[in-house]
Amino acid sequence: MTVTVNDTATLGGLKLKNRLVMAPLQQYKGTLDAFPTDHHIAHYGRRARHVGLIILESTAVSSNGRLWPSDIGIYKAEHVQPLKKITDAIHAHETPVFVQLSHGGRKSSPEVTRSLIAPSALPFDDHYGTPEALTQAGIRGVIEDYRLAAARSVEAGFDGIEIHAAHGFLIHQFLSPLTNARSDEYGGDSEGRSRFLKEALLAIRQEVGRDYPVLIRISATDYCEGGLTPEEWVRLLKPLEAELDGIHVSSGGLLPIKPADVHPAYQLPHAAAIKQHFRIPVIAVGKLHTRSLANRALEDRLADLIAIGSPMLDDPDFAGRLLA
Repeated sequence: MTVTVNDTATLGGLKLKNRLVMAPLQQYKGTLDAFPTDHHIAHYGRRARHVGLIILESTAVSSNGRLWPSDIGIYKAEHVQPLKKITDAIHAHETPVFVQLSHGGRKSSPEVTRSLIAPSALPFDDHYGTPEALTQAGIRGVIEDYRLAAARSVEAGFDGIEIHAAHGFLIHQFLSPLTNARSDEYGGDSEGRSRFLKEALLAIRQEVGRDYPVLIRISATDYCEGGLTPEEWVRLLKPLEAELDGIHVSSGGLLPIKPADVHPAYQLPHAAAIKQHFRIPVIAVGKLHTRSLANRALEDRLADLIAIGSPMLDDPDFAGRLLA
């Protein structure tokens, strides 16, 4: 049977009207205290008309883990009602919305971060500076931040959660051997490096239960020898598959290295390589900006859903034209 981007899909028990996902992209419109504004309500509400799912931009679980001074957060109770206005605007179009929970770790914004933290005291670059290696007590504190953020996500009306484990942020830093030099149970082999993610995921599940959809966004490759690869991601995520409802496959961001060639569908082979090992849906992203490319990826079973970012950011009607 031929599958197209217009076909319905199921994600963690949630029925999607089509297979087009609005990827999480920053608006840089949050307040200094990480509150969303009327811009966010209008922006997401306008784009909810056509897509099957919206994943909200990176939303900080901690005041010490914000990615930019103008991002948004979900680290205090006061954030809930402003976020609820966004989910209400999206739900008015009968479209579900997930929140992307994030912590920047060593890539947290120096402008709004008290002290950088990371699995190991290894800097990303001179701009960010050298982070402090997390103690085990510090790790427990961040896990608690994820748990509380998950509870607030439900209260704010989100239909699911995407755990941000990509683009060089804190969870990615724990997972990659290039940034995790720990010698305790949170470092070393695949099991040790994935322990932080596992504990964060289980803390989230403690609040939302098993029937609430939870995705993970990953960077399939670190674009550097010794870093993460699709094969290593299979080893990291396979033991956690029973607790996940989907995998959103991006790439890069751990180091100041960019891919040599960014062409249409350049990340699709990574999604395909990971998909063959999992029963849960895989979301492909990365310049899949035409209907023919999106449909080909679905027809060839290289991915289950297609996420698009920049074109939807620039044009609120992009999704409608692609689906037409």
